[in-house]
Amino acid sequence: MEQKKSLIILGIDTSCDDTCIAILKVKNFDILSNIVSSQVKLHKKYGGVWPYLAKREHQKNLPIVFKEALRQAQGKQKFEKPNLIAVTVGPGLEPCLWTGVNFAKELAQKLNLPIIPVNHIEAHILSNFVNKKLQTINYKIKTNLFPALCLVVSGGHTQLILMKKVGKYKIIGETRDDAAGECFDKTARILGLGYPGGPAIEAEAAKLKTKNYQLITNLPRPMIRQKNYDFSFSGLKTAVLYDFKNKPRNVRTSKKYKIEMAKEIQQAVIDVLIKKTIKAAKDFNARSIILGGGVTANQELRKQFNYKLKTINYKLNLLVPSKNLCTDNASMVTMSGYFNRKKATTFENISVNANLKI
Repeated sequence: MEQKKSLIILGIDTSCDDTCIAILKVKNFDILSNIVSSQVKLHKKYGGVWPYLAKREHQKNLPIVFKEALRQAQGKQKFEKPNLIAVTVGPGLEPCLWTGVNFAKELAQKLNLPIIPVNHIEAHILSNFVNKKLQTINYKIKTNLFPALCLVVSGGHTQLILMKKVGKYKIIGETRDDAAGECFDKTARILGLGYPGGPAIEAEAAKLKTKNYQLITNLPRPMIRQKNYDFSFSGLKTAVLYDFKNKPRNVRTSKKYKIEMAKEIQQAVIDVLIKKTIKAAKDFNARSIILGGGVTANQELRKQFNYKLKTINYKLNLLVPSKNLCTDNASMVTMSGYFNRKKATTFENISVNANLKI
């Protein structure tokens, strides 16, 4: 893992509704800047992301975010320009992806720099190495980290990926319909809790403090007992909808009902994710479980994963990214750019694949 002492990587991510730019100094993996411009307030009234509206905002925000990222980075480390540009090319929303890619291509042409195409899913996995010193990463990679079982779970993806080493992956399970994050968004909308659904469900569920509390409704845990590694959360969403419609108006609009349902929705998703992930880790003789994606910022999920791994008769390492690196960001893109730096090419060869697989 040799690198130039002065190697600076600029990362760009516009895969969904966050405009993200970060700058990485490879020596000791120092993140010089990590700027995220969120569009949550803009899309909140629609209950989800509108791709062409998001594209317009990316076009407006990218020059501003770029200047701020440079300003912060140059305050920590003097440099004239980055050595490499890493940009997310997929998966994601195609209009949004093209906005970031075109911005990267224009920069690469002006500055005469090579570009590294980055897979957004791999970047989520590699976010676990951000803010770690090079020697720490080398140690983990050379010791007993692999094979690892990666759970990437977000608004658009719920996947179990067998990782034999950095760059070598195999999808062994994925969602057949709604992803976990999408399920949170839709059920939060049903309950009138707002958008994005994940944080709204988590905040509401946290209000129920009593242990062993008997909930009004018990929701299904879809596919939890099936022997495969796939997921399905559309049935959970439907169960919430039917329960909501069948309750009297005074019940379904009460604070008590919303808190209890949020708690049960969250626990149903957590139960399925943990059960399936640990089963896959055992079946494939994994040494580690690696989490990534926006849903993994959920504190209850992180806590229960830790607890479960301490109680099973099977030793597994658990890698979880910092909370601010679970959702979309460009720090993880720079990290992926570092590991994939040999794939650097000219701007003419960079394109977008909205359905890109890892």
